[in-house]
Amino acid sequence: MNNRELKAEELFKSGKNCSQAVFLAFADKYGLSGDVAAKISCGLGGGVGRMREVCGAVSGASLVFGLEYGDDKAVVYGYVQDFCRRFKDECGSIICRELLEGTGATQGGAPEERTQAYYAKRPCVEMVKLAVRILTEMGL
Repeated sequence: MNNRELKAEELFKSGKNCSQAVFLAFADKYGLSGDVAAKISCGLGGGVGRMREVCGAVSGASLVFGLEYGDDKAVVYGYVQDFCRRFKDECGSIICRELLEGTGATQGGAPEERTQAYYAKRPCVEMVKLAVRILTEMGL
């Protein structure tokens, strides 16, 4: 496990959402403060606003590609598509509700309390680490 993966895992376990954990793991590389990076990525957690759509770890990674290659949409889109293919190959989906199927995760409302039971039933921390690993493998 690389340092950014460890950082993302710690961020998630400290209460940051999936998107924040991935994006914050790379914020220093782009000169973003943790506070600003957390605010930028906050609404993307839980599959965008806890609606269980695109996984927040995928959304956070997409933001990183924007920072790295954002002067050219076509380049960003290509990297995001490649990332999503790799993520989906490993997990079977990039959709939060599909990734959390059978865990009792609900849609909408307030975030659930982070307890040992929460971490035991959710694959989210593994998705966060996977997203960071793929980003790293892709040269970021």
